[in-house]
Amino acid sequence: MNGGPGVNASPTARDDLLRAVRSAIGGKRPTDEISRDYSGPGEPHESDLVGLLVERLVDYRANVVVTESGAVAGDVAQILADVEAKRLLTAPGLSREWLPGGTQVVEDSVDLTARDLDEIGHVITGCALAVANLGSLVLDHRPTGQGRRAITLVPDHHICVVRTEQIVPTLPDAIKRLAQSVREGLPITFVSGPSATS
Repeated sequence: MNGGPGVNASPTARDDLLRAVRSAIGGKRPTDEISRDYSGPGEPHESDLVGLLVERLVDYRANVVVTESGAVAGDVAQILADVEAKRLLTAPGLSREWLPGGTQVVEDSVDLTARDLDEIGHVITGCALAVANLGSLVLDHRPTGQGRRAITLVPDHHICVVRTEQIVPTLPDAIKRLAQSVREGLPITFVSGPSATS
């Protein structure tokens, strides 16, 4: 067996390590079956998922507005008014129903440089899904509704619209739902935790 450069893979070193581990645990091997059911008992109710996602996002210092589908544009207008935004960048193909009046809307294009994105400063996109127990937003950067990665990373203020049916309970659920995106070779971004991206 070749352990590669700088790795001591001799049977003696391995045997010594295993002997030390067995000695430390008293020669006993764990006999309990380890559960691989990461989702817990039963599927949580839809309202529980929304509540859990909101709780996690608020913990990460994100501003969260729970709204009805017909009220998104009004809520976006209020968010932009609170930060005195004059312009709003959108992902191509984003639902026009989400866009507020009274704000200059700029649809992203490859002609916009990183400097342009930074100057606009505010962007609205959809997402691929959200993971409730992690408080993570997940984008697979489809051209319609999410757009290229730069528009979600460069502007200081990212408004992300999450539909209720896009919320999944756990990371394993998210991985299953993202399988097609992976097969298509799409770039996947997880936005999680108290960080610049949140």
